[in-house]
Amino acid sequence: MEAAITGFSDTEKAKSTGSDIKVMHAKIGQLTLENDILEGALSTVGLLSVKR
Repeated sequence: MEAAITGFSDTEKAKSTGSDIKVMHAKIGQLTLENDILEGALSTVGLLSVKR
């Protein structure tokens, strides 16, 4: 229980996780853009059979 309390109250970990979250959001944005581009290309060639 003490380790759980320490884990939630540790401000240093919160600071490091904030930067991790920014990196993850950037990666999600990049992957979303790549998926949209791929979907457009496949639709153009007629290879995309499943629509969102």
